Amino acid sequence: MKARIFSFLLVCALAFGLTTNALAQTYSFQLTKEVVHVYWNGDGTIAIDYQFTFRNKVSADAIDFVDVGLPNRFFSLGGITADVNGKPVSVTSDYQGQGSAGVAVELGGQAIRPGKSGVVHVFIARVDQMYYPDSSDEAYASGEFSPTWFGSNFVDGTTDLSVTFHLPPGVRPEEPRYHAAGGGWPGAGAPEIGLDADGRVTYTWQSVAANGFTQYTFGASYPAAYLPAEAIVRTTFVDLIIGGIASLFTTLAGILPFCCFGGIIFGMPILGAINEHKRKKQYLPPKISIEGHGIKRGLTAVEAAILMGQPLEKVMTMILFGVVKKEAAQVATRDPLELQIAATLPAGLREYETDFLEAMRQKSPAQRKPALSAMTVRLIKNVTEKMKGFSTKETVEYYKAINEKAWKQIEAAGTPEVKSQMLEEALEWTMLDKEYDDRARRTFTGPIFVPTWWGRYDPVYRHSHPTFSSVPTSTGMPGSGSGRSALPGADFAASVVTGTQTFAQKILGGDFTQGVSQITNPAPVSTRSGSSGGGGCACACAGCACACAGGGR
Repeated sequence: MKARIFSFLLVCALAFGLTTNALAQTYSFQLTKEVVHVYWNGDGTIAIDYQFTFRNKVSADAIDFVDVGLPNRFFSLGGITADVNGKPVSVTSDYQGQGSAGVAVELGGQAIRPGKSGVVHVFIARVDQMYYPDSSDEAYASGEFSPTWFGSNFVDGTTDLSVTFHLPPGVRPEEPRYHAAGGGWPGAGAPEIGLDADGRVTYTWQSVAANGFTQYTFGASYPAAYLPAEAIVRTTFVDLIIGGIASLFTTLAGILPFCCFGGIIFGMPILGAINEHKRKKQYLPPKISIEGHGIKRGLTAVEAAILMGQPLEKVMTMILFGVVKKEAAQVATRDPLELQIAATLPAGLREYETDFLEAMRQKSPAQRKPALSAMTVRLIKNVTEKMKGFSTKETVEYYKAINEKAWKQIEAAGTPEVKSQMLEEALEWTMLDKEYDDRARRTFTGPIFVPTWWGRYDPVYRHSHPTFSSVPTSTGMPGSGSGRSALPGADFAASVVTGTQTFAQKILGGDFTQGVSQITNPAPVSTRSGSSGGGGCACACAGCACACAGGGR
């Protein structure tokens, strides 16, 4: 009897140990190489071909599952195949990664053992609803794609990552437009252009300095004529009327008491839609509002503008002023805005300034806008990182005080010369005022001596003052001996405002902030408990069709 009891307890202990080990799998690996081919087909679908080269850590458990995130739910599980080192394995719907869509590759007997390497190949034959209207050209369609990525707690090291778009059949090499790579892509922003074996135009982005835990975004636009009209995902009727509903409901809410059952039934969905509409205009992520302690000093005026939620077109104008003041660029034309960028950039430029100049080097709006979007997302994330542990409320009040102090010093200046000098030193800080236009017009009632760098910003002023020198002297005055010229204060203020409006209308477009907020402040996504994958699915693009994150199993 004692022997039987002992045997029973031993079996239970072994079973418990096996179960515990199964639940406590330790995954740790390197993704040494990843090759992705995305086939943008003429019927409005895409096919995706992944090849992952994993190197498993000696101290880790075997890699027995690989979660692969997919762009959306419009795929067929039966059209997905996988193999490991050329030997077929199963694909199931037991996706454990974050994001709303994906599949699990079950390696089974082909599991990659500790200390070993293996190549996992996955082919997804068809994903629908991947083409969207291009926001800058109604004759074009566009699409963007992010390769699946893994949790940073599972993968480390660098990855030799190659992503190739095979554009729709028939598209000629001169017709498509690539989008600037996003997500902090470490490789060249412009892809290598070529032709595949079927004569399809290809765009290839490649970098040996990438990693397996970051969402990189790649995109392209092509003439919509190559696609069936029904293949392009259009804005829904709800999206078109949501702005009007929001305004109407706000008015009605002040008149009609929604305290009855009907108000709950009809009011709550509308309120939800209104909140979502507002969220799309808020590009700061919720986590930046988590209160810490103390003031974060040392932010630039541009970073303070981001923290204060200033309109992004104003932020862009402030960055433009910064690169012009530092002699990194000169405005060639104001409308359309084109820059002459210095062949050798001066030292001391900030990361967002060099990113801005790189984006403005792009020749077409279809290339420039995504690059500016990627720059803005990176800037917002950097500000968010800097604010960790600090009080957002106290910091915002601190920079509002700096703004107010700058205005008061200008207003109290005794002469136009002193007032102008103070403005030159604090122009970007004064722009933090949400009522900049009105305040500038009230303050600059007389003539104002333009900043020494104004000719590099205003081509009209530059051409009308042939003695203007773009290089200031040690006294801070123009290089010519004629002294600074004066403009009516109202005209100067209007020029700043017009520059901001030009960014809003001609370069960014009305959907720019909404596109940025899709990345930096995405709508909440429900995920499965115990999920081990990377981030969610969000892109700032004319055509958002990005792969959600894969898991880390």
